[in-house]
Amino acid sequence: MQIQKIAVIGAGQMGSGIAQVAAQAGYTVVLRDIKDEFVQKGVSGIDKSLSKFVEKGKLTADQKTQIMGRITGTTDLKACADVDLVVEAIIENADLKKKLFQDLDAIVKPSAIFASNTSSIPITEMAAATKRARQFIGMHFMNPVPLMQLVEVIRGHDTSPETAQAVLDAARKMGKTPVECNDYPGFVSNRVLLPMLNEAMFAVHEGVATPEAVDAIMKMGMNHPMGPLQLADFIGLDTCLAIMNVLYEGFKDSKYRPCPLLVKKVQAGHLGRKVGKGFYKYDDKGNIAGMA
Repeated sequence: MQIQKIAVIGAGQMGSGIAQVAAQAGYTVVLRDIKDEFVQKGVSGIDKSLSKFVEKGKLTADQKTQIMGRITGTTDLKACADVDLVVEAIIENADLKKKLFQDLDAIVKPSAIFASNTSSIPITEMAAATKRARQFIGMHFMNPVPLMQLVEVIRGHDTSPETAQAVLDAARKMGKTPVECNDYPGFVSNRVLLPMLNEAMFAVHEGVATPEAVDAIMKMGMNHPMGPLQLADFIGLDTCLAIMNVLYEGFKDSKYRPCPLLVKKVQAGHLGRKVGKGFYKYDDKGNIAGMA
């Protein structure tokens, strides 16, 4: 099918990033969230991101204006009725995602494709909650979306070849490189990444080293651009815990047990950079300002 109009549900960091690259690719975009303040924050974030591209000479001011003109922010789910592709980017909670897709199923035209930006929740499980399992797929963008090349494309048990091809084409039009994998907990990216972050947390929890030391060793010794604990803060410790729980419950294997320190930090509300405190403290600009 021909995709021309896209709805992005969730105007947070991931959703606004997806809306931005979709609009840059020429798609008409509806950006929806549950509160107007969330929508406005998402649209403002897109404006700032595009302004940086203008400053660097990657876009002209006129191009930025055209891109922003293709994005409509809303709190009304019915504004998504005539889109060709829905990309869900809300919090990593299976029940909330399934309820959202059920609501969308009753609103969005029958021919539209549903895609989830979930980082770990089974695509087949969410698809089964709708009446369009053949038109349901995983479309996992990487953070920050405007800069990262990969889109992990995950077929559910019933995803049709036509749906997969349409989403692969859309990702390429957005300037991304889609890579396909099968529907297992965590897919590939987070099945490999999150246990590493979790193990780094265990190293701190067990007194092996400080967060600074763990990150320094991984950056200098393994040539990682960001240490695992700083990366966990960047992702969001609540998101890390949600993914580890999906892996643990999905595989029933103790190697995926969430570190107790991660659980404690989430319980305390120390969720990482987005709240100014996780394994590190952060200033208003998101820069590390010391140890938590």
